[in-house]
Amino acid sequence: MLDGIMLLWFLLTAMSVLFVAVDIRSTPEATVMKWGFILLTAYTGPIGAFLYVLGCREPLPGLHEQYTAIHWRQALGSTMHCVAGDGIGILAGAVVAPYLSLGHLADIAVEYVLGFGFGWTIFQALFMQQMSGGSYTRSLAATFMPEFLSMNFLMSGMIVAHAIGAMLVGAPLEPATPEFWFVMSMALLAGFVVAYPVNAWMVARHMKHGMMTVRPAGRPADRPHAPHADHTNGAGDRTMPQPSPAAIRIVAVLSLAALGAAVAVSMLLAHTV
Repeated sequence: MLDGIMLLWFLLTAMSVLFVAVDIRSTPEATVMKWGFILLTAYTGPIGAFLYVLGCREPLPGLHEQYTAIHWRQALGSTMHCVAGDGIGILAGAVVAPYLSLGHLADIAVEYVLGFGFGWTIFQALFMQQMSGGSYTRSLAATFMPEFLSMNFLMSGMIVAHAIGAMLVGAPLEPATPEFWFVMSMALLAGFVVAYPVNAWMVARHMKHGMMTVRPAGRPADRPHAPHADHTNGAGDRTMPQPSPAAIRIVAVLSLAALGAAVAVSMLLAHTV
């Protein structure tokens, strides 16, 4: 039965990626976010395509600014950006780690380091450095804490889901098997769900960006309604002030506690495989 489910999932994923890759070309979104949705769909199949249509795809010409200004869509874009970038490093770590024979805990550490490293230095700091005045150094500093908080919750969901998946499969997950990729897909989906609330919190407090609108120059007539005040960063209805250092520390502690609990659960379940 699992083989049939996996085959259906992979077929739906292939069709979903093709749909998003073709359709998103006409969506007035930033390039990095377009690639992010393609990657998210590759990770999460038809669910990623559904999130693209529900959260980013322009319903009618000229409405992207208003459509994506809603807070939950901004938070969706923020979470998608995190999962898309971190997911590349996490998957690379998951593929490499089994061949290093480092042990379960070390495998998790490799995935975390590669996921955080790629997501922070490339997908966040490098691709978004124009939001820090074009300075990569300032962008690294500005994106470190948001990436840290989001990554911790993402990995918390992924670690537990991966451990449960491995237990249900009943055998070690090897990168050359379809079970490995199916379980990783489910784990990334679980990580997305767990990371969404903290991304919503950060977007509302101006710590992270959400959806953006980028239109070709000289086409203002395509926008029948006035865009929100700053459609380049999708500010929308984000009206809360920046969180205090104390609030950020509390959320950081909670994220580390969630990550620690997830690792503990994973270690316990690993002994059943």
